[in-house]
Amino acid sequence: MNPILALIIVNIIWGGASPIFKYSLENIPPFTLAFIRFFFAGLIFLPFSLFHFQNLSLKRWFEVLLVSFFGIFINITFFFLGLKKTESINVPIIASSGPVFLYIFSIIFLKEKPRLKVFLGMMISLLGVLIIIFSPLIFSNQQVFFGEVEGNLFILLAIFGKVFSTIIGKDLFKKVNPLFVTSFTFLASSFLFLIFVPFEFNNWSLNMLNINGWVGIIYGVFFSSAVAYFLFYCAISKVDGQEIGLFAYIDPVVAVLIAAPLLGEYPNLFYLIGSLLVFGGIYLAEGRVHWHPINKLKKFTQNI
Repeated sequence: MNPILALIIVNIIWGGASPIFKYSLENIPPFTLAFIRFFFAGLIFLPFSLFHFQNLSLKRWFEVLLVSFFGIFINITFFFLGLKKTESINVPIIASSGPVFLYIFSIIFLKEKPRLKVFLGMMISLLGVLIIIFSPLIFSNQQVFFGEVEGNLFILLAIFGKVFSTIIGKDLFKKVNPLFVTSFTFLASSFLFLIFVPFEFNNWSLNMLNINGWVGIIYGVFFSSAVAYFLFYCAISKVDGQEIGLFAYIDPVVAVLIAAPLLGEYPNLFYLIGSLLVFGGIYLAEGRVHWHPINKLKKFTQNI
């Protein structure tokens, strides 16, 4: 399959995740949904991981466990908790702040040297994220909108989890097969989610599962996990690593297109201003346009 097209499909799937999971969480509790998603997705990947089984040192196993804890358990826990309180269209924009915090933490923890242009661009992006996070406070109904700010902050904590896992696993995927790591982290994190499932069953049971819940389960297990990760791993070996991040800018567009008819969510002025600052800042930092995936697809097709 064309790797550029594969990455576009992957980010269309991941872009639709926030509104679809928010729709699903109207019926199924967050930890139950997370357990089902990652346990069964892990089982799908298990044959691949056994085929690529590697004997790891204790240090490598510890890194894999940390990636599972921060990259999946912490990330998905706050992602789902945040979705229950905030609008789903906010999530991809706030998630775009990942490179900002990765840049900051890389300077602090990895001792990388800062560059002025990158720093200024990242600060502009951070301002855009803060506008989106705290914009609900401007409205009059404080009880409702303080809850939305709390949800936005939960999404930010989810991004922190992903950033920490990226830093921890900086060299992990270079030395350990990604399919092996994916299967193990999926299964390991599912058992962490399972710890909290009995508490949710005090007020919920499988008999209450309806179309909302099934949509989230099917989308989470097969599309957002199995299909997306399979296409992602098929594509990354054929595309330059520095180009992969460009495709994430498809996510906010897909989220809005799905959230509008499904949840009745529409961008407001603060969303638009924040988005312009986020992407404008990243453009300043990286010096490249983010509709580039379409150009990449055209270029790749022409070279076939």
